[in-house]
Amino acid sequence: MIFSELYSAYYNTVAEIISRLLEGKASEKELAAIVSEKAFGESALTILPALKSGRWQLLRRDMTPVIEHTPTMPLTLLQKRWLKAVSLDPRIKLFGAEFPPLEGIEPLFYPDDYRVYDKYADGDDYEDEAYIGRFRFLLAAIREKTPVKINVTNKNGKNVYAQCIPVRLEYSEKDDKFRLITSGCRFLPVVNLAKIKSCAKYNGERQIRASYVVPRYETITLEITNERNALERVMLHFAHFEKRAERLDSKHYSVTVKYEHGDETEMLVRVLSFGPMVKVVAPERFRELIKERLLRQMACGLE
Repeated sequence: MIFSELYSAYYNTVAEIISRLLEGKASEKELAAIVSEKAFGESALTILPALKSGRWQLLRRDMTPVIEHTPTMPLTLLQKRWLKAVSLDPRIKLFGAEFPPLEGIEPLFYPDDYRVYDKYADGDDYEDEAYIGRFRFLLAAIREKTPVKINVTNKNGKNVYAQCIPVRLEYSEKDDKFRLITSGCRFLPVVNLAKIKSCAKYNGERQIRASYVVPRYETITLEITNERNALERVMLHFAHFEKRAERLDSKHYSVTVKYEHGDETEMLVRVLSFGPMVKVVAPERFRELIKERLLRQMACGLE
């Protein structure tokens, strides 16, 4: 992995210990606090004993560092190339991410190097400055749990005003759109971010009461015939879903996927995209939806 807190935790912890010791005498209690903050629960049994015993030859017996300068961890060329590739994604602008100087760095990959199939072409405009501003405002409101008032264009093209508490932002890879999940507004629990024309902090007298809707989850069980890399493609396609896989024989696998009921249409399209390599085993209701979809497709003369 290029970046990972899991693999760099020990390096960052030891670097912080050496930096503190170079600044002046630090007590063992303070060093233990650094380990507790930057590493893992059991790391206190590993890091300090390894440093004190000389097994990690970074400290002398009097607990002074062997090295003379504060340790630094400059980015490798591979890390810079990965960051340059990420910086080319237009969605990164939504988060206001700051990157180190990357002039003259060749990206590890370009956006044109990969293609997402079965993706709608009318995704959100991530270059629109007004969209970026609304995204950042709502993201800050979610973090601060601040009530907001929003102006939304409904499906009939009319402006609708609502006051709500923003709960979270969700991204649909299939639609290439962000949507806002709200609380305290019964008629607008979910709204596409592109439909929001304006938003501001709510300072009204009416108190907005949180009314979190418990998500309704469904599961489907798929039987996969592992031809043309079908199993790998299914596991990658549903990587962000909760799932369980089981091997049936040398060629067939069973995969159970959990999803929110509101995403059922998207799940239907996703499953159909695999063709005959994937068969829905259960539930029967979802099997009927597959049949209905295929019958409608045949009625349109599509193959």
